[in-house]
Amino acid sequence: MLDKTYDAAAVEPRIANQWEEAGAFRAGAGAKEGAAPFTIVIPPPNVTGSLHMGHALNNTLQDVLVRFERMRGRDVLWQPGTDHAGIATQMVVERQLAERQEPDRRSMGREAFVERVWSWKAESGGTIQNQLFRLGASCDWSRERFTMDDGLSAAVLEVFVKLHADGLIYRDKRLVNWDPRFLTAISDLEVQQVEVKGNLWHFRYPIEGGATYEAPIAWDEETGEPTEYETRDYIVVATTRPETMLGDTAVAVHPDDPRYQGLIGKHVVLPLVGRRIPIVGDDYADPETGSGAVKITPAHDFNDFEVGRRHDLAMINILDEEARLSLDGNEAFLAGVGDDANFADVMALHGIERFKARDAIVALMEARELLAEIEPHVHMVPHGDRSGVVIEPFLTDQWYVDAATLAKPAMEAVRKGDTTFVPGNWERVYFEWMENIQPWCISRQLWWGHQIPAWYGPDGAVFVAKTEDEALAAASERFGRPASVAGKAEAVASWEAGAGDSVALYRDEDVLDTWFSSALWPFSTLGWPEKTPELARYYPTSVLVTGFDIIFFWVARMMMMGLQFTEQAPFHTVYIHALVRDEKGAKMSKSKGNVIDPIELIDQFGADALRFTLAAMAAQGRDIKLSPARVQGYRNFTTKLWNAARFAEMNGCKPVADFDPDGVQETLSKWIVVETARTAAAVTEAIETYRFNDAAGAVYSFTWHSFCDWYLELSKPVLQGDDSPARRELQAVTAWVLDEIVKLLHPFMPFLTEELWARTAEEAGIQRRKLLALTAWPQRAVADNAAAREINWLVDLISQIRSVRAEVNVPAGSPIPIVLVGAGAQERGWIATHKAAIKRLARVEQISEADAPPPQSAQVILGDVAVCLPLAGVVDLDAERARLKKELDRLAGEIKKIDGKLSNPSFVERAPEEVVEEQRERREEAESRRVKVEAALGRL
Repeated sequence: MLDKTYDAAAVEPRIANQWEEAGAFRAGAGAKEGAAPFTIVIPPPNVTGSLHMGHALNNTLQDVLVRFERMRGRDVLWQPGTDHAGIATQMVVERQLAERQEPDRRSMGREAFVERVWSWKAESGGTIQNQLFRLGASCDWSRERFTMDDGLSAAVLEVFVKLHADGLIYRDKRLVNWDPRFLTAISDLEVQQVEVKGNLWHFRYPIEGGATYEAPIAWDEETGEPTEYETRDYIVVATTRPETMLGDTAVAVHPDDPRYQGLIGKHVVLPLVGRRIPIVGDDYADPETGSGAVKITPAHDFNDFEVGRRHDLAMINILDEEARLSLDGNEAFLAGVGDDANFADVMALHGIERFKARDAIVALMEARELLAEIEPHVHMVPHGDRSGVVIEPFLTDQWYVDAATLAKPAMEAVRKGDTTFVPGNWERVYFEWMENIQPWCISRQLWWGHQIPAWYGPDGAVFVAKTEDEALAAASERFGRPASVAGKAEAVASWEAGAGDSVALYRDEDVLDTWFSSALWPFSTLGWPEKTPELARYYPTSVLVTGFDIIFFWVARMMMMGLQFTEQAPFHTVYIHALVRDEKGAKMSKSKGNVIDPIELIDQFGADALRFTLAAMAAQGRDIKLSPARVQGYRNFTTKLWNAARFAEMNGCKPVADFDPDGVQETLSKWIVVETARTAAAVTEAIETYRFNDAAGAVYSFTWHSFCDWYLELSKPVLQGDDSPARRELQAVTAWVLDEIVKLLHPFMPFLTEELWARTAEEAGIQRRKLLALTAWPQRAVADNAAAREINWLVDLISQIRSVRAEVNVPAGSPIPIVLVGAGAQERGWIATHKAAIKRLARVEQISEADAPPPQSAQVILGDVAVCLPLAGVVDLDAERARLKKELDRLAGEIKKIDGKLSNPSFVERAPEEVVEEQRERREEAESRRVKVEAALGRL
C-alpha cells in the first residue's frame, strides 16, 4: 500500500543512489540501436561555488532536455565538470591561510601554494556537484572533468601554442580592468557597475600663448541659443577622477564645435605639471555636454585610450599596481614637465593612495585658482565583484587573442544557421558584440591556473612551447649555446652580467584567464586534441543552455575556438534562459537580503517541487519571479498526484500486462485515452521547441484537471460499484493513464515519478523491465473521436455552470435547474447519458428544454445550445448587475491610472525595473478580470 503521504526527504536520496548504481545516466544508457546522439555540456560551475537559483534553473532545464531525449531512445551524453575559477579559488585559499594564521602565498612560494590549492580542491571542491546530485541532474558523472585536469591542460597548451604560431595570440600594452586588491587584470564579467554619489570637478586648463575664444555664458530660454559671451584664455574641462589629470596628454573638442575650431592644433598647459598637451578634434567630445571639451588620459580611461590611439598621444600611467600615485622615477610622467616653482607639491604626492591623492590635487587646483566649480554628480563606478574595490583602467603588458579574426567565422556560422539562438532576439545581441569585438586579454597575474607557456630570454626573445624542454631547445638553437631556466631575477641578472657558457630563460609568471580553458569545453572534455571515439560520436553538441550574461564571455569564445580547431560550430542551438528574481521582480543579491537558497527550498518542499516551479515559469524572454509560496504550490501538485495514485490503488486499478488502449469500449475510457495522447503530443512539441513553461503547463493541466478533477470524478460511480466489465476496463485504463502521466512528468519531477513507477508495479505484483528514467517516452497518434467530443462537451457544460454560479454568487449549497434551448438529438443523448454526473457535479436539481430562455436567467452558449440558469428567487439580479457594473468601473479606473504611469517616459525610465514590471503585470491582471466581469454581466 502506498504511504499516506509522499516523503520527498526520504525518497529522493534513495532514488538518486538507485540511478547511480544502475548506471542510468552513462552515455548511451537506454539508447535504441542506431540512435542519433544528443549531447549537452554543462556550463561548468566554479569549483568554489555552491548552488544558487540561477544554477538551479539552468540545470533543471538541461535535465528536462536530457531526460526527455533519453526516454526517446537517443544516445544521450550530459557532460559534467567544474571550472578552476582562478581568482575565486585563489581568494578562498588565501583567506583560509589568513584565518589559520599560516604563512601567506608569497611566503610559501608558488609551488607550495599551488599544492595547497589542489589539497583544498580535494577536500572542499565538490560542494556544488553534490548539490546538483540532490537537484536530480542526470549527468554522466563517471565522465566528470575539471578545467585543470591533465587532458584539458593538454588541450590548453595545444591551443595556445598553435594560436601563437599563427599570430593570433600576441603580447601588447593596452588598458585592462585592474583590481588593485588582487593585483591582477580581470574580465568585464568580474566588474560590477555601482551607482555612487560623487562630484564633477570643473578645472581651468590655460591655453598656451594666451590664445582666446568666445565662450557662451547665457542662453535664450526659448531657443536655447547663446545670448552672451565672454573671452577666455583657458578651457574648462570636467572630470570625476581628478587624480588622473596628472596623466593627461590632450584636450579633445568636437571638430564641428564652432567655439573651438580655431584652437584645434594649439596646446594647453596642463595645470600642476606644466606639460604642453595638444587640443585635438575628435567626435568623442560631445558639444552638448559640459563645456564641450574633455580631458584625455589614455592610460586611465578606455574611451581616452582609443582617442589616444587615433591621435598618436603619449600614454602616461601615473598609478602603480596598488593604485597609488607613481611619480618618482616615472620617465613618461616627467618627460615634458614645465618649470614650476611649486612642482615639489606634486612630487610630494608620490606613493599616496588614489583617493587621498584626489583630495590633495583638488586642493592644489583650488589654491592656484584653477578650480572653476564642484558639481554633485551621480554616476556609475566599476567595482571588482569579489574584491569590492574600485577597478582601475590600467596600462600594462598582457597577452591577447586576436578576437576580431576569430569572430568572423563564428558570426558566419550563426548567419548560415549552423548555430541558432533561442529566443532569436539574442542573435542580434551576439552580432552587435562580435562586430565590435576588442582584443581578448587572456593573462592574469595569479598563481592558480594554467601558467602561460612562454619563456623569456635576452634581447626580448620569447619562446612559446608546450614544454620547458621544447623552449630550451629553441633558445639553444637561437643563441648557439645551451639554455637553462631560472627565476626571473636570476635570469635578468645573468643577462646584465653578459654572455656565459649558457643562456638563462625565465617563464612567464602569469596564468591564463579561466575563460580561455572553458572556451575549449565542448571538445576538450571529449578528449581533444586526441581523436577519441567520444569526440567523433558526441561532437558537435546538440544544445547549450546558458544565461544571457555570458553570451560574450563564454558562448562567443566557444564558437570561435570550436570553429578554429574543429572546423565545426560546437553546438547546433543556444537556448538563453532568463533571470530568476525575487517575488517583486528585484534581482537577488546578498546586500538586499532577498537571495533564495535552492537547497533550503529542496529541504522544505523537495527537489521535484522546485524543479517543476522553475520549468513552469521558464517562459522564453521573461524573467522568473520566484517565491517560496510558488514552490509550495507545486509541492501541492506532487501531493495531488500521490493521492490520485492512492485512490487508484484503493479502487483496484493495477497495471495490466499488454494493455491495449485502442481496444477500450467505454466512452469515458476513450475520452481519457485521446486526451492522454493529445497531452503527450503537446508536451513533446513544447520541449522540442524549448517552451518549457508550455510543456509543464500542459502536463500539469491534464494531470490536475482532466485526470484528477474530471476522469476520476466521473469514474467514481463505476469504480466504486459492483464488479462489471466496465469497472474492470476503467481500472485498467486508470492504471495505464497513471503510467503515462509519470512518464510525461518524469523530466520535470524525476524523483516522485520514479518512485510511483516502482511502487505501483510492486503493489500490483508485476515487474517493471526498466527504470522509469530509461522507459520509452509516450508516442501515440492523436485521434479525434466522438467519445472525446462527448466528454469534452460534458466537461465544458459542468465547468460553465460552475463559473456562472460563482460569478453571480449563487449559494454553494443551492441546487438550481437548467433549461436547454436549441438542443439537438446529439446533445439530448449526451444529457441523458450523463444526467447523474451533471446533477452531482454541477449541483443541478433538474434539466429541461424550452423554445426560449426563461426570464431572469443567466446564459451559457455551448455551440448551438443555450444553457440557461433561471435565477429568480435565488439571486437578486438587479443588485448583481449593479455590483458587476461597479466592479467594471473600478477596474476601468485602475487600468486608466496604470496606463497614465506607463505612458509617462519619466516613470518608465527612472523607476526601478521591477516597479515598472509590477505595473505592467497589474494592468494585465486588471484587464483579465475586466473581461471576465463583462462576460458575467453579459450572461445576465
